[in-house]
Amino acid sequence: MNDLRAPRRVASLAAQLVDTLREQIASGAWPVGMRIPPEHELVKQLGVGRTTVREALGALVHLGLLEARKGDGTYVRTSSEMHSVLMRRASSSRRRDVLELRAVLEEYASGLAASRRTEDDLARLWHLLDEAKAIADSPEIDAIVEVDARFHQEVVSAGGNPLLTEVYDVLSVAVTEQIGRTLWPSATAAEHTLLHRRLVEAIAAEDEVGARHCATEIVKLTEAGMERSE
Repeated sequence: MNDLRAPRRVASLAAQLVDTLREQIASGAWPVGMRIPPEHELVKQLGVGRTTVREALGALVHLGLLEARKGDGTYVRTSSEMHSVLMRRASSSRRRDVLELRAVLEEYASGLAASRRTEDDLARLWHLLDEAKAIADSPEIDAIVEVDARFHQEVVSAGGNPLLTEVYDVLSVAVTEQIGRTLWPSATAAEHTLLHRRLVEAIAAEDEVGARHCATEIVKLTEAGMERSE
């Protein structure tokens, strides 16, 4: 008896269009925040029916990649499904839970950075430390928080794990929203600055244990400062 051969499955036009539009978003051709072409233009450009376009756009809205704004069009919300899912999960989680997960990721990533960092990575980290120092006394809290977020993202990126970096970037947004409402006492701010410098020194010295320790202490200090501000 001949072996049975399963029939070939051909994706629907809508499913193929979902993949095509997802590539537009992932590649940056449609960047986050952009209003995408309206349905009638997509129908004309792609040579498919309006129903197919509407079905594909609806699927991407459901995935969280697009956002339909009534009377204003459809906008790119995020560049990946993972970002959308993690952001929703982090935003609905307790602050302590988010900080604890951040501590785990930063500790491990800092160790990776110490073992894998390049000279270019170090140069960017030193530059960000200088940038943070230059605005340390600024009344613009948002600017200080933004530089701090970029610093930690750079540390994680220096670890050379793009998946870890993507997950961390989502958590970073959630944590930054909380830190942005925190007023730091001068003593806490000074200790925060010192720990950041020690972290870069440990990464530069390829000291994985020291880098992990500094990263953990920074998160602990952040959490303590946020609790005092409540």
